Amino acid sequence: MEAVEMNSVSLKRPHSEDDVASADEIKRQKILEKSKAGSDSGQSIETVTEQLKDIKSEMIPNDESEEQEEEDLGDSDEDGDPESFADMMKHGLTESDVGITKFVSSHKGFSGILKERYSDFVVHEIGKDGRVSHLDDFSVPVDDEDPSEETFTVLSDEDKQRLEELQLFKNKEASVAIEVIEDTKEKRTIIHQAVKSLFPGLETKTEDRDGKKYIIAYHAAGKKALANPRKHSWPKSRGSYCHFVLYKENKDTMDAINVLSKFLRVKPNIFSYMGTKDKRAITVQEIAVLRITAQRLAHLNKCLMNFKLGNFSYKNHPLKLGELQGNHFTVVLRNITGTDDQIEQAMHSLREIGFINYYGMQRFGTTAVPTYQIGRAILQNNWNEVMDLILKPRPGAEKGYLVKCREEWAKTKDPAAALKKLPVKRCVEGQLLRGLLKYGMKNIISAFGIIPRNNRLMYIHSYQSYVWNNMVSKRIEEYGLRAVPGDLILKGATAVHIEEGDVDNYTIHDVVMPLPGFDVIYPKHKIGEAYKEMLVADNLDINNMRHKIRDYSLSGAYRKIIIRPQNVNWEVVAYDDPKIPLFTTDLDKLEGKPLPVLPTDGKFRALKMEFSLPPSTYATMAIREVLKMDTSIKNQTQLNTTWLR
Repeated sequence: MEAVEMNSVSLKRPHSEDDVASADEIKRQKILEKSKAGSDSGQSIETVTEQLKDIKSEMIPNDESEEQEEEDLGDSDEDGDPESFADMMKHGLTESDVGITKFVSSHKGFSGILKERYSDFVVHEIGKDGRVSHLDDFSVPVDDEDPSEETFTVLSDEDKQRLEELQLFKNKEASVAIEVIEDTKEKRTIIHQAVKSLFPGLETKTEDRDGKKYIIAYHAAGKKALANPRKHSWPKSRGSYCHFVLYKENKDTMDAINVLSKFLRVKPNIFSYMGTKDKRAITVQEIAVLRITAQRLAHLNKCLMNFKLGNFSYKNHPLKLGELQGNHFTVVLRNITGTDDQIEQAMHSLREIGFINYYGMQRFGTTAVPTYQIGRAILQNNWNEVMDLILKPRPGAEKGYLVKCREEWAKTKDPAAALKKLPVKRCVEGQLLRGLLKYGMKNIISAFGIIPRNNRLMYIHSYQSYVWNNMVSKRIEEYGLRAVPGDLILKGATAVHIEEGDVDNYTIHDVVMPLPGFDVIYPKHKIGEAYKEMLVADNLDINNMRHKIRDYSLSGAYRKIIIRPQNVNWEVVAYDDPKIPLFTTDLDKLEGKPLPVLPTDGKFRALKMEFSLPPSTYATMAIREVLKMDTSIKNQTQLNTTWLR
């Protein structure tokens, strides 16, 4: 099998003055670049430009509700600047910037629009037992100890507001008194149950005041009570964790959990899950929550938009990140141009050969300063560079307040003045500025440490991914799609080299390559040397990947070069209306919605495809292999099966 070079006409951005390649980058390019093979994507610049127009018109309105996670390095401008989309295209990364240059299939590429509607992309989690998560049951497990339905309606909105302020220590009151209007023992019991179940951390007692009965709510054990769900009110026979299936539309997993915790009035850390899911998609996954009843969770279905909860059960264990087997994707590519023969070739190749397991574009950020550059500066111990890369003005589309903050920083280098320009302090820039204000400009390491650990590690993981992508492209260019002596394969969790006499026992699907670190070995052929040369060009020593700050020491890992998706199916359908759904979701089925009747000969054609992928692989890279198209052109930056392992 021959690898195919990516089309050289993909819209690679011109380097701006702020983005001129440094000497070490030029050196790296000399090491990595080879003569380019002929183009095979069959796509013209005019075609790409037409698609950009389509995407701009479709995505800009939808993005109003799509606030990117504030931890990201950059966002599209929400101030309505009409140039913002073009700016992002001009200054953002292309695939070749992050080492994504090869294809494994030989079919001619064609175009299609991905995520024209977020409902064109559906993700179902695959649990560790291999079961695909589906929302297909709203019923609540019967439990004699559950409070009555009246529990959820007995308190007035005013009572709930006062109780919430008491629970969250937002007022100076030590207690809240609720008058019992219809004084019966049953009524008092329901109010007691309502306060205790809806406002964890509060205790209740009954008092007589001026001949009237009042339920008095007060704090059980100070501020710690909110963090620790009540132990004594949970039946011993019931599992401590309520597991449920979360169906969500156009929200990422953490946003969803924050919304649920707000409505339940609990801390988000009592929820657990196996993986984070895409934002611009419909996703179905399992969630577990500590000592919250299925009854309370089911009640949220009446008041939450874009969420549904179901398939409730009680178990004795939470969920753990990474326990999943993968994700099953259902994807619609609209307005496709490929012939039936091209589509058949592309999908057969995806099923039989697979795709290169590149880290997708979302791994590297969405602005003119890629996350891998910050990761490289951290590994180089160049903290002034880290600070500069995060805070300096950058070309391209960003929220207006971030632009003003960066301008202030460039002008004054005053963290307090720059911070005043930020209405949102939770973003990376705000966290770093607060750190600089606290620790001073001479202690950037401590200032940077204020940023949450996962976000800091994201930068160095991005650098590892950048190296891996480049090395895999070079490996495929050098040796094609066959196992060769000196390649690495895994035996259990241990990597070993393929020896000359064993090479016929392995295929490209067995070959792994390392993410650089102190606990991995490298291939025993030209690519092993290429790793060293790339890191030397970045002023790093491949034999010394331990950092003086332990968090930033890289142990490394191994990753398969080629992934062959499982359960691959596809169908080409015709349609006239771009707004109609082309398949039914779990919620549609529960609500009995029929699939729209599609014309046999519509104006447009769409490719409906399904496939399953293991964790830490990118659906965009599978779709890229089908279309033979640069996924960054379409701004497909929300499509990961997991952000970080």
